[in-house]
Amino acid sequence: MATIARTAAPTTVERPHADRAFVFEERDFRRVCRLIREHAGIQLSPHKRDMVYGRLVRRLRALSLEQFSDYLDLVEREPDREVQAFVNALTTNLTSFFREDYHFTALAGQLREAHARQGSNAPLLIWCAAASTGEEPYSLAITACEAFDTPTPPVRILATDIDTQVLQTGLRGVYPVDRVSGLDAQRKRRFFQRGTGPNAGHCRVRPELQALIDFRQLNLLDEDYGMAGQRFTAIFCRNVMIYFDKATQYQVLRRIVPLLGTDGRLYAGHSESFHHAADLVANCGRTVYRAAAPKGAR
Repeated sequence: MATIARTAAPTTVERPHADRAFVFEERDFRRVCRLIREHAGIQLSPHKRDMVYGRLVRRLRALSLEQFSDYLDLVEREPDREVQAFVNALTTNLTSFFREDYHFTALAGQLREAHARQGSNAPLLIWCAAASTGEEPYSLAITACEAFDTPTPPVRILATDIDTQVLQTGLRGVYPVDRVSGLDAQRKRRFFQRGTGPNAGHCRVRPELQALIDFRQLNLLDEDYGMAGQRFTAIFCRNVMIYFDKATQYQVLRRIVPLLGTDGRLYAGHSESFHHAADLVANCGRTVYRAAAPKGAR
């Protein structure tokens, strides 16, 4: 609810926290919220203010700027130069290998059924729409290898993310060993190479796994994903929709659903539900969806 300030009240100026080198006023935060929503669809809540300061202040220092307003002017004035760095700074990239592992069990069965039904050697297509640093697409690749018991399964995986920095990590496929500590010993031996010497403490996914995945940048807010004619057996779009409002979720689903192939499945995050898009998708499992039947179809 809006409030009206009393005319007799003194004007107050928000001062920086004791440990802050830059003033970050409420109007700066509101401006950040507007810009990140416009460019990435992300809804920032008020309690994210300290996080925003901590992440963007690095850009101010890197660019030798003295005020947040100057930095936000740059984002608006020269989007080709700075918007990607702005988005990279503010996106959250929490991920792990086989996160929400029940989805990968379901996927293995779906891939075998789809391949048997297809009756050809054409690869099944999987899209990981929020690839982050690569753990999820590599988990998809491992699942495919295990489902068909071969390092060269009939599968191609497209891994996309809005953040170009995390995609570079995924493309390299090198991780601290603690990132794979939750995997069983057989999986680690089969799909990872342990670093030695200067690479001690790290591991690399095996080349056969990397060969199954294509990494590229994509913004889910884009009207055209550049995928005309492609049909995916599975689309993993998990733990990204929670950052969008319902209207934005609906528009993203409107673009994603036509890309599902026959009996294709959309896998969502454990906190995501699409009751508001019942005309587009229908639940068919634990946060798993299929395209909704056309209106009037039996």
